[in-house]
Order: sequence, then structure tokens, then C-alpha cells
Amino acid sequence: MVKVTIITRGGDEQVISAEPGMTLMEAIRDAGVDELLALCGGCLSCATCHVFVDAEHGQQLPPRSQDEHDLLEGSEFFGERSRLSCQVPVSELLDGARIKIAPED
Repeated sequence: MVKVTIITRGGDEQVISAEPGMTLMEAIRDAGVDELLALCGGCLSCATCHVFVDAEHGQQLPPRSQDEHDLLEGSEFFGERSRLSCQVPVSELLDGARIKIAPED
């Protein structure tokens, strides 16, 4: 199991466990974190699962696809650490990561 700390918009922290192979969005949703809307269900057609991955772990992840970049770029909160959680696979690379849910656009 991979352990990840989720930080809500209000600053509350929750450590969740996730199975390798699922997406970060699925792990956050399954843990009951309601702030992550994920309206498209992971189809890469919205940006409602926007999160910020801590720099240390974010550098280890595969780079954003052009489609992911294009969706995130439309957010006023887009930054270097921005990712769509539906596009981040859970693996040992995320173990110990701190993930903050992005503000709503």
C-alpha cells in the first residue's frame, strides 16, 4: 500500500492508503474526500480533480501529457506543481507524498 497525505482546501490533512495501479483521483475519492469533484470520472475532459503535488514527489512522476497540460492551463491556479489526479498513477513513487487539493475555479 502507498500512503499519501491529502490536504484539503481548508488545510485539514488526512493520510490515505492507495493500491498501486489505481489513479490518485480514485484513491482520494475512495477515501471519502468530498472536495475533489472529478466530474468527468477520470476521462480527461475537465479539471475538477486538480491537485498540487509536493515538489519532491512531483519531479519523480511521469510528465503531464499535452491534453493534461491544456486542461490545467485554463485554471487560474495552474502552476508548476499542478496535476490532474486522474492522470497520476498510484505507485511507490507517490509513497509519502503530500497532495493539496487545488482551489475551485
